[in-house]
Amino acid sequence: MLKIKYYNFVFVQVLRKILFPVSLIYAAAVYVRNYLYDIQVLKSKSYKTPIICVGNLSAGGTGKTPMVEFLVSELKEEFKIAVLSRGYRRKSKGFVLADSDATVETLGDEPFQIHAKFSGITVAVDADRRNGIAMLMEKVNPDLILLDDAFQHRRVKPDLSILLTAYGNLYTDDWYLPTGNLRDSKREAERADLIIVTKCPKDLSESRRDAIEKKLGPKRHQEILFSSLSYSPAIRGSGEDMALTELRNKNITLVTGIANPEPLVVYLKNEGIVFEHLKFKDHHFFTQRELEKLSRKEFVLTTEKDYVRLKEKLRNLYFISIAHEFSKADVKTLKDRLKIVR
Repeated sequence: MLKIKYYNFVFVQVLRKILFPVSLIYAAAVYVRNYLYDIQVLKSKSYKTPIICVGNLSAGGTGKTPMVEFLVSELKEEFKIAVLSRGYRRKSKGFVLADSDATVETLGDEPFQIHAKFSGITVAVDADRRNGIAMLMEKVNPDLILLDDAFQHRRVKPDLSILLTAYGNLYTDDWYLPTGNLRDSKREAERADLIIVTKCPKDLSESRRDAIEKKLGPKRHQEILFSSLSYSPAIRGSGEDMALTELRNKNITLVTGIANPEPLVVYLKNEGIVFEHLKFKDHHFFTQRELEKLSRKEFVLTTEKDYVRLKEKLRNLYFISIAHEFSKADVKTLKDRLKIVR
């Protein structure tokens, strides 16, 4: 099994290098598109309703959903909040406003997770962000709109732009799709107000922070923050909540359908949890055959995003939640920047 995984990994890496000419064409298309916005041939639209954009330059794996949840938790008592997402891999089309009948299929896994987690806020999906904003203003009239995964959507001009980049794969070290993971130009990072380096080690030193900041080269209007992933000490699911430490004596199957499960895998191993790991691609919709296989497992542990796709289909299913954790100084900086919408 390990040999098969190794050969698959090698094959993918070789294929990515072979496709380097395609990445050059992609890079050229990205450059032209951004240039047309820069010279205002293509227009970015501003809105009276304050808008905060959360996004990245790469294809997934930077912690956008936990960041949106952090902002919702911070601002929901002051504002009537609407979260607008594309709703990646949903089975619906156009604008969809979440209600009591919403499902993972109609919203997508991440928007549905936010909808299920927070009462008193509005969640909607629309690939056309301008149309989504217009529909929200007509139907809900929110005080504040959070745009999830929208940094590259230049048709909308946000009031505050937050760019995420993962500690283990900074955008400065990456290359364009399909050879690398970049879906936008590194230069576009200049449009961000805040750059947050996510998934950092909890013991990140000041010298390492300084080295990363030097590599990212922030402009005068920008600040760089650092966050690590904080995992809940308790797990929740189909039965009663239990402490993570209770899993040490159970036969665990970890199921992940996220871009980068490695931080979770490392965390569980450090906590003394022994498990088999079934890894699926990001936003994976499970087939009936896969569900039947999982139903025979004694205890299935998964991520919160995967849980919303699986909870109606499996018994003995639990999830571990994650959140961004900042230093006190970085939390203060982030909250100070949020004053722009207060």
